[in-house]
Amino acid sequence: MSIARDSSNKMRQEADWMVPSDNKILELVREYGNLTPTAIEELGGPTAGHARNRCPKLAESGLLKRISRGLYGLTEDGEAYLNEELDAGELPTPEEFRDDSDE
Repeated sequence: MSIARDSSNKMRQEADWMVPSDNKILELVREYGNLTPTAIEELGGPTAGHARNRCPKLAESGLLKRISRGLYGLTEDGEAYLNEELDAGELPTPEEFRDDSDE
């Protein structure tokens, strides 16, 4: 499990499958509301292509929710993670990152 620091130097408990840009995506969605990957890039986040790849994974884990095609919003778990109240390692692992030997 990784530990992430946000801009105010707080620590978050990331899941092993998460990458640093996931925090920026979640922070932008919290700040601006429901966003598309293109809007995430325009607001200073990762490229739209990268956000387009990461948002479904964050939704599969329960940190984001898919509002409609290409539009994502923050879940209660996403808010709790950003507030350091939830260890993302306790959430479901996106299918792409699951180890089949654990089942």
